[in-house]
Amino acid sequence: MERTNDSTSTEFFLVGLSAHPKLQTVFFVLILWMYMMILLGNGVLISVIIFDSHLHTTMYFFLCNLSFLDVCFTSSSVPLILASFLAVKKKVSFSGCMVQMFISFAMGATECMLLGMMALDRYVAICYPLRYPVFMSKGAYVAMAAGSWVTGLVDSVVQTAFAMQLPFCANNVINHFVCEILAILKLACADISINVISMTGSNLIVLVIPLLVISISYIFIVATILRIPSTEGKHKAFSTCSAHLTVVIIFYGTIFFMYAKPESKASVDSGNEDIIEALISLFYGVMTPMLNPLIYSLRNKDVKAAVKNILCRKNFSDGK
Repeated sequence: MERTNDSTSTEFFLVGLSAHPKLQTVFFVLILWMYMMILLGNGVLISVIIFDSHLHTTMYFFLCNLSFLDVCFTSSSVPLILASFLAVKKKVSFSGCMVQMFISFAMGATECMLLGMMALDRYVAICYPLRYPVFMSKGAYVAMAAGSWVTGLVDSVVQTAFAMQLPFCANNVINHFVCEILAILKLACADISINVISMTGSNLIVLVIPLLVISISYIFIVATILRIPSTEGKHKAFSTCSAHLTVVIIFYGTIFFMYAKPESKASVDSGNEDIIEALISLFYGVMTPMLNPLIYSLRNKDVKAAVKNILCRKNFSDGK
């Protein structure tokens, strides 16, 4: 691990799994394969939703946004992760680090908001089915998606701007695979109270509030489903929510572990703990985007039918 002698660092060095060279090879192959699956799975899902007119609905509009987010999120970090496994000196410039951190944080925050909007969509669809076309008009759901994007981008601008104001002095070794904001804050040689307060506010806006919206929505959804007299009706209603609920559990389970409690610089005392946090972050950043298209396609008859129709049309055109 190298450190600069300058008063302020102009570059960082990523530690990752440098202490475990054998694991680096295994993780490189594994993450590369997962990244290919992310691009393939989400790319297919986006294409199917765009080209099949039957899927031009509110739920699939949000799902298309979610898949695009997953592609952007992983593309902002996975290439850096793979390069860090191959390079002898895992070096990244200060500006490059900030750009990568900005994109990753923006995509993550936007996804939190978007999952909350998707819960509201399911709530209206199941609890108020007759009023659904009125409440969830095109103008409404486009505004909801746009609001999610704007919130995520603005939040990331604020957090990145605060992080860029910090001096990093001689300590420029990041105990992480990428330029993750909490790992960056631990390197600052100045008071980070403002950053901690800002991150707490960010947690409230993009983590707690969407999670409350999701929780309250599903309380009403479950109550409505239990009042449906037929077993078939209950199963059909629940099947429209099960994929979203599965994604929420996986996504929030990992992201809450990382961001729910911002740590101060003084709390850093264990390299092993940093590596564990980095591995959990890796799971959140790669595994979840890979599982999303599988969860939504395998548990969704409309998506599977749309894929079959596209393949049939392609085979028919090739036959001509």
